[in-house]
Amino acid sequence: MEPDRRPTTDDSAAPVPVLRRGWTTGACATAATKAALTALLTGDFPDPVEIALPKGETPAFALARQSLAHGVAMASIIKDAGDDPDVTHLAEIVATVRFGKPDSGIRFQAGKGVGMVTLIGLPISPGEPAINPVPRAMMRAVVEALCAAHGRAADVEIEIGVTGGEALAQKTWNPRLGIVGGLSILGTTGIVHPFSCAAWIHSIHRGIDVARGAGLGRVVGATGSSSEDAARALYPELPEIAFLDMGDFAGGLLKYLRVHPVPQVTIAGGFAKLTKLAAGSLDLHSGRSQVDFAYLHGLVAEIAPERAEALEPAILGANTAKAVLDLCVAGGIDLAGAVARAALATVSTTLRGADIAAEIIVVDRTGGVIARAG
Repeated sequence: MEPDRRPTTDDSAAPVPVLRRGWTTGACATAATKAALTALLTGDFPDPVEIALPKGETPAFALARQSLAHGVAMASIIKDAGDDPDVTHLAEIVATVRFGKPDSGIRFQAGKGVGMVTLIGLPISPGEPAINPVPRAMMRAVVEALCAAHGRAADVEIEIGVTGGEALAQKTWNPRLGIVGGLSILGTTGIVHPFSCAAWIHSIHRGIDVARGAGLGRVVGATGSSSEDAARALYPELPEIAFLDMGDFAGGLLKYLRVHPVPQVTIAGGFAKLTKLAAGSLDLHSGRSQVDFAYLHGLVAEIAPERAEALEPAILGANTAKAVLDLCVAGGIDLAGAVARAALATVSTTLRGADIAAEIIVVDRTGGVIARAG
C-alpha cells in the first residue's frame, strides 16, 4: 500500500521558536588572529573584523581587547554562542601573533586556557595544541592571504588562548579525552546552531511534513555537516528539502517517520555517533549518551573472534571511538561495517514495521564514506 503523502494538520504544527545562531570558538579565534596579524602588518586593528566561513558566510566580529608592542600583537573576541547553552558562551578568545624565523611557516601554540592533546584517537596528534583541523585551516588561510598581500612570507606564530578556559574545560569531556590544561578550539562551519530540544525536534517533524507534501521518495537525516555533505554526494538528485537537520535526535526523526512514513530514509553520521545508535541510543548527544567500549569489543568478538581477546585491553582502554576504529582498520577488521549493520537494526526496531526502507551511511572525520548498510 502506498504511504499517505499528504502533509499533516495535527496540533503539533505550532510555531517553532526562532533561536539565534552563534559562532564557534574556531571562528572567533580566526577573527582574532586576522585582527592581530593585520595590526602587526599595518599598525592598525580592524574593528570589527570580517572573516570568511567554510560555507561562504562573512560575519564581522567586534574586538574586546587589543594590544601592539615589541613585535607582538594581541586581539580578543567575546564568543557569542547565540541561544545555544554552550559552556564557552561569552568566553574571551585571545589570539597573540608574532613573526617567526625565516622558513618556519605557520605554527600554532596553546595559550592560557587552551588544552594540549595527550592521547591518540583525536583529529590532532598528541603533543599538539587542541586546535582542530578546520579552525587551523581557517587561520592558515587568513595568514597566507594577509602575508601575500603585504609581500612577505607566511612565517607566523599563532597563540590561541581562552580566558578562564582551564576551569571551563572541567565542565566538558576534555579531561576524559586526554586534553589537558584547557578547552579545545572547535568548529567545522564556524556557526553554532542553537540547541533547543523541543524546537529542534519540532523542526525535524515539520521537515518530514514538507518532504511528504512534496511526494519525496527519500529523506536524509544527518548528524552533522560532514555526514550531510557525504549523503548529498551520494544522492545529488535529491532536493534541499530532502535533507533533514537531524543532529543528535535520531529518535525524534524515526518515531515521527513511523507514523508519517516516506518510502526511504537514510541516516548518515560519524562513527562515534552511529556507534551509540548501534548500541540502541536514540539521543546521540554526548551529554546524554556515551560510546560503550565494551559494546565495541563485543562487535569485534562477533566479526573477528580470533582477534578479540588480544585486542580487548586496547579497546576497553581507548579514549575515543576513533582510536578503536583506527586499531581495527590497521588490523583489517571491518568494525565500521558492523556498526552500520547494528545501527540499521536499531533503526528497523524503532520504525516498528513501518513500510520504510532504511539505510545507514558511516563517514569518517574527513567526510569519506567508510561503511553502508541497508
